[in-house]
Amino acid sequence: MAIPPRSSLPLPPRWPLRVRSAAVHALSLARMVLTTALGEQKTPNSAAVRISRLTEEFHFLNEELRRKDARMRRIPAQRRPHYLPIERLSILELRAARGLSQAQTSERMQITPATVASWTKRLDEEGPDSLVQMPVPVNRFRDFVAYIVKKLKVLCPAMGKARSGTST
Repeated sequence: MAIPPRSSLPLPPRWPLRVRSAAVHALSLARMVLTTALGEQKTPNSAAVRISRLTEEFHFLNEELRRKDARMRRIPAQRRPHYLPIERLSILELRAARGLSQAQTSERMQITPATVASWTKRLDEEGPDSLVQMPVPVNRFRDFVAYIVKKLKVLCPAMGKARSGTST
């Protein structure tokens, strides 16, 4: 099957209105696939050292984050810096990829659950003043797929071609 030239792959009609919410849903679906795949995978004993190192790194990062969060909590919510529209979309994508609830997202990002709900509700808003924005406009399906692949590499690094420690 031949791949059509790039310019002939526009988004389907009315998709430009739904690109941001489609990105969030695609990342959520990817998380479900990854969770299922990892749940069926057996961890070999040779990976014990790697797991130990990753656990140690996790604890260091967790402590670093705890200290930063404690500092931010001392600032009243009304005086904290606001997230930019691109950062808001990134937070919603992270929420979808990690399978976080509104409460978990609000606690981790130090915003209210109502704020998370508002951002989610306003995903499909259009225009330069929209509350949630993509870093670059997505006008073709190819651009949308490229954006999702880049986000998956960041948010779900275990997904991809290379398999480590598994046999098929």
